[in-house]
Amino acid sequence: MAKIVLGLASAHSPMLSLQPDMWPLFAERDKGNKMLTAVPSGEVVSYETLLEQTSPSVVTKANQENFDAQHAACQKAITTLEETLAEANPDVVVIIGDDQEELFFDDNMPLFAIYWGDKMRLIPRGQDAPANSILGASGWGYGDVEMDVPVNSQLALYLIEKLLEADFDMAQCRYLKDEYSGSVGPSGYIGSSIVTEKHRQGMPHAYAYVVKRIMNGKVIPIVPVIQNTFYPPNQPTPKRCYDLGRAIAKAIESWDSDKRVAIVASGGLSHFTVDEEIDWMALNGMKNKDAEALSSLPRNRLNSGHSEILNWVTAAGALEHLDFEVVDYVPVYRSPAGTGGGWGFGRWQ
Repeated sequence: MAKIVLGLASAHSPMLSLQPDMWPLFAERDKGNKMLTAVPSGEVVSYETLLEQTSPSVVTKANQENFDAQHAACQKAITTLEETLAEANPDVVVIIGDDQEELFFDDNMPLFAIYWGDKMRLIPRGQDAPANSILGASGWGYGDVEMDVPVNSQLALYLIEKLLEADFDMAQCRYLKDEYSGSVGPSGYIGSSIVTEKHRQGMPHAYAYVVKRIMNGKVIPIVPVIQNTFYPPNQPTPKRCYDLGRAIAKAIESWDSDKRVAIVASGGLSHFTVDEEIDWMALNGMKNKDAEALSSLPRNRLNSGHSEILNWVTAAGALEHLDFEVVDYVPVYRSPAGTGGGWGFGRWQ
């Protein structure tokens, strides 16, 4: 039977693939971000409102000296995850991530989906953008060469079938379209429609980041598990995610194969504002193998970018037989208003 040999989790922000002297560009962009949430209420607020509410101690953290040190810490953590994956040398990597207006829009937004085609196209990002822009300078972190990434379609199909037997209504995807477009919202905490114009689109960034930064050239066949963490009204609960993880593990361990499987959670932790409390609630739940704590994380604090914590929760459910280690946790306050992210890196061994 197949065996789960490793678990990894990593933030996947463009900041991680951007030199620290360009991090202030994010602070400028945050001023127009309509998905900023207050801490701890989770209410969507303007940048100006955040600035009024933020503790004076946070204001002093957004400086270049901190950015340089935090960038170095993040790169070291990513390298550790890369080396851990290479050492384990699994046959398949199940990636648990989310889609942000890439493949899914309000015309079709599944709660959970699994991609089971034989390959998934990776298209480089930002190659036509100015080199001094966020997209132009960070796009390499999601792949800089167009390629077809192999998918272990046998395991992917097996997971779909076994998860249906376990009462999870899994959507399935078997190929990518040439172009994608659509809109999401308004709904729930999203106050206005977000429109994406028609364009070529490859695998979502959550998966491309793992292929580029964590595999770093040694591409291993993947199985993409997609969760709708971001978009109301059908976001999964923490408990549903944890239970899904348990069901994924049970299915993998019943698969009639000698394959060695790794599971990687991509995304999070808190962003586009930093919420260190919710981040540590999740991290401590994983360290303590506390299924109840992870299943009862407050939903009002799991909107916007914070919602990607749910990818870690699903992985934790699948990996509860292994011990979790925080490789690093780097809360980056990139503006005086407390915008930024809690960039987390962890592993189950």
